[in-house]
Amino acid sequence: MPNPPSSLFVGSLAKGLKILRAFDSSETELALSELVRKTGLDKNSVQRLANTLYLEGFLYKDELSRRFRPSLAWLELANAYYWSDPLVALAMPKLIDLSRELGETVNLARLTQAHVIYVFRLPTTKSRFPATIAGSKLPALGTASGRAMLATWEKDARDSALQDWPLRAATPATILDRTRIAEDVASAARDGYSITYDQAMVNEISIAAPIRNQAGYAVAAVQCSVSRLNWQPDQIATKIVPALTTTANSILDPLRAE
Repeated sequence: MPNPPSSLFVGSLAKGLKILRAFDSSETELALSELVRKTGLDKNSVQRLANTLYLEGFLYKDELSRRFRPSLAWLELANAYYWSDPLVALAMPKLIDLSRELGETVNLARLTQAHVIYVFRLPTTKSRFPATIAGSKLPALGTASGRAMLATWEKDARDSALQDWPLRAATPATILDRTRIAEDVASAARDGYSITYDQAMVNEISIAAPIRNQAGYAVAAVQCSVSRLNWQPDQIATKIVPALTTTANSILDPLRAE
């Protein structure tokens, strides 16, 4: 049975945040009935909350279709986040240099609970549009970034995550066997980096190395995505891995785990 909410918990605010979280890359415009479906809230509550968010500037509303979508205010919040996270300023110049050296997409990944969020992305002219957008969120166990970070954790915390964190099949090749994932994490702990194949996208190779904090464990990672059509394993081992791990090791995460 879940713990009762804190006396400081504001239920109406939580419901409003549910409305905002209903929007994602697959559903960018939602009618009231769709917001009801996605949030599980009653229609009257959704109507009041959605229109309040519209009046406060956090949602746009089409006057003809009456459908809602995110507003530019979301980017203002993202801007505040970038200024609040000192790792962004520390990592950005080094990741720009890495992207120029490799000529490939380079990302900064953060861990939030059991998921990885790409905080910023440095694409190339070869990058597909989805790979250029910051804020993408994936189950951590299905990513090289998540496995590289988890590999730095103490055994008990690592084992708990391997057992409990969610898995989602993004491609036909996505590994859903937790034993195999545990073996990959163990390899990452030994090698100092993780490599995955076709886990988030077909023909994609993802290479990631952890950015450790002062305690020695990671909640951030440097990640590089390349195409299997353009890179062979020996090229990745001799060119990408050394540059990626050197860059990650040169950055110290100043924030503690959330």
